[in-house]
Amino acid sequence: MNLNLLNHLSNTNDKQAIHKHKLIKHLFNLGNASVSTICEMMDMSTPSILKLLTALIDEDWIEKKGYGQSIGGRKPDLYRLKDKKILILCIDIELFHTKIAVIDNNYNFISEVETFLLPISKSRTDFFSILNTALQDFLKSSGINNKQLIGCSVGMPGLIDAKKGENYSYFLNDGENISLTAAFEEMLDLPVVIQNDVNGSSMAEFTHGMARGKQNVLVLLMDWGVGLGIIMDGKLRQGNCGFSGELGHIPFVENGVLCYCGKHGCLETVASGNALSEMAKEGILSGKNSMLNQLTKEELERIEPAVIIKAANKGDQYAIQLLSNVGTYMGKGISMLIQLFNPELIVLSGKIAEAKQYITLPMQQAINMYCMTQIREKTTIASSELGENSRLLGYTASGIDQFLEAYTSRTKKLKNKV
Repeated sequence: MNLNLLNHLSNTNDKQAIHKHKLIKHLFNLGNASVSTICEMMDMSTPSILKLLTALIDEDWIEKKGYGQSIGGRKPDLYRLKDKKILILCIDIELFHTKIAVIDNNYNFISEVETFLLPISKSRTDFFSILNTALQDFLKSSGINNKQLIGCSVGMPGLIDAKKGENYSYFLNDGENISLTAAFEEMLDLPVVIQNDVNGSSMAEFTHGMARGKQNVLVLLMDWGVGLGIIMDGKLRQGNCGFSGELGHIPFVENGVLCYCGKHGCLETVASGNALSEMAKEGILSGKNSMLNQLTKEELERIEPAVIIKAANKGDQYAIQLLSNVGTYMGKGISMLIQLFNPELIVLSGKIAEAKQYITLPMQQAINMYCMTQIREKTTIASSELGENSRLLGYTASGIDQFLEAYTSRTKKLKNKV
């Protein structure tokens, strides 16, 4: 795999260059597509599209892949990008772990997903030092070098302004005068995009999961924190600065405990992975009867939602009650969302969503209590089926799309100078 064609087209005066870039971008987003679909997307004639397709087939970028639907007559040929034509490095930074993978334009994992203990930090310096070493070892062992990559897509929690390239919750400046995105680019020697983790989950559902083909969907990321992805009118809505969906920091409990955001009683203080972990620790230390008492002091200090869910699955009543409390609070929050957005679907994702019936049953009871009947009956609630690495798919989708758009814009500027 190489990006010679993209680089060549960005530096050539060929009149077809911009159209080739656009076609590559459309095929990436569409997957398999017929000539008629491509004509409609690019607003071009059939002969012009066939000419572009032929050129890109000759340049080994596109291939025919099966046949489309037909009401009558011959089924249309479908075209798609070939495997491994575009590779992207994806980094998923969680509260306590970091994942790395290389994925191609058809969402094939070119490398294994490597997970290592590297918690997110308020400071850049130490985190970047450890991450850089891990990345170099990862790329070396994977047999991949920077020249093979179109760029890097990084996702993480926090208030993220992707346009400015800043995270206002983590990786604060350390006195440096460059943005977080620029710091990643300097370290990696690659173009970089950063985004909020919930947007990664939402894009994964939109391209590969339950939200595919739907217009109005909410994706609720119930992880260590609580985040909301908003898909309205078939588009992911991120708000003016990219800060939309901060559901977890809506004041929810009167005179509640202090949240790390500085306010009291936020939803995250009662219905997140962090809250679940803290409530479990407090209960066990106060003498609650539970199999969680078997945990060592160190294990209890770092208890993860999966441990509590495992105990619930074994019939532990204290663990079941903890999850039920979270489900009830989340159900009340979801009731507000249903009445605000009137979605056709709400997808539950993240670590807490893996508790399934232990949170969905009390959640539904709360929705029945707090939400207007006529509205809630129009909304389906379902748990994500994409698995633990789904955010990497979302980072791939948004990352490659943005990098291809950058190539197209670069080509346009070069043409305008001629």
